[in-house]
Amino acid sequence: MSRQVRTRRPRGRSRVGERFEAEVGPVAHGGHCIVRVAADQADPEATRVVFTRHTIPGERVVVQITEGSDGDRFWRGDAVQVLRASPERVQPPCPFAGPDLCGGCDFQHVALPHQRELKAEVVREQLVRLARMSPEDPLVTGLVVEQVPGDVDGLRWRTRTRFVPLPGGGRGMRKHRSHEVVEVDDCRIEALGEAPAHVVRGHEFDVAPGGFWQVHPGAPEALVSAVLDLLDPQPGESVLDLYAGVGLFARFLAERVGLEARVVAVEGDREAARRARGNLHGTAKVRVSAGDVASVLREEYDEPFDLVVLDPPREGARKAVVDQVVDRAPRAVAYVACDPAALARDLAFFAEAGYRTTSIRAFDLFPMTHHVECVALLEKTG
Repeated sequence: MSRQVRTRRPRGRSRVGERFEAEVGPVAHGGHCIVRVAADQADPEATRVVFTRHTIPGERVVVQITEGSDGDRFWRGDAVQVLRASPERVQPPCPFAGPDLCGGCDFQHVALPHQRELKAEVVREQLVRLARMSPEDPLVTGLVVEQVPGDVDGLRWRTRTRFVPLPGGGRGMRKHRSHEVVEVDDCRIEALGEAPAHVVRGHEFDVAPGGFWQVHPGAPEALVSAVLDLLDPQPGESVLDLYAGVGLFARFLAERVGLEARVVAVEGDREAARRARGNLHGTAKVRVSAGDVASVLREEYDEPFDLVVLDPPREGARKAVVDQVVDRAPRAVAYVACDPAALARDLAFFAEAGYRTTSIRAFDLFPMTHHVECVALLEKTG
């Protein structure tokens, strides 16, 4: 298979294209499994970790190296032949899913219920490794990835998809970690028909063309319900909604705390913040600030808040924002995260500051891919 991998400085002899027969180990964050191969025939004890796509833990496969050289700590690869298949392996519903094909989906070869179990394993591992939670903690052992209504057996859910335009009017998707394009006539996870209106619980939200909105039709309701259930907002409580987007969470939190309660929404994208003001007009004492969250919190709103919602981008809130949240001494924080590693890292920061994680829910908002959405509740200890 020929691949045009993103360029980087070589670190010794390239191993790209070499094949190894190996047992597949556990799933890892990022849509692949861990495989160990004998890197040096002269030294059978010298093994190398290969992050391998298109396989399932417990299988025996032939791995072809797609990235890696002698000087790299780990390699990347594809399972190009399955010698012993997992009982959870299925025929991918999309003909463009597989080695050296479209890189958009990670788990089309896995039965849908088992996809969710693999995602749960990844979240558990991140909580133990990065959040330093005990493997025996009930939050870890009991974590499941919940199905969300709005897809068709894991397909036809993505309401916004970016394709690469091709000569002649076709369209394509890029290969995994590559600039090469595969022509795709029908993306099986793309929703059919017109994009649904941005309506949640009877409220229509104004969203800019191309602006952020959850791509799974069932996601907004699932996340709003989780945040409200976990925070249990009471009349009169003050709310700080960070990375507020167009005001999805602020709208329903404001309804719960009442017209006289203080609600502040902070959003970095100025156009989203402008539309949030319209979406929240007439809803309690809501104020919307546009600007970098960490910068805004350093300059404004330094009074205590009862409740905080965090819904940061994939890189997470990071310590600077966590410290600012803790400084407001909320009784509870709802953290909405699309990356379990960033979430776990930030949960450790909260723990160091006296906030205990008391609940975690995970949702399958991105079927057929490795992505998973989590909502964690943090409560002040002592």
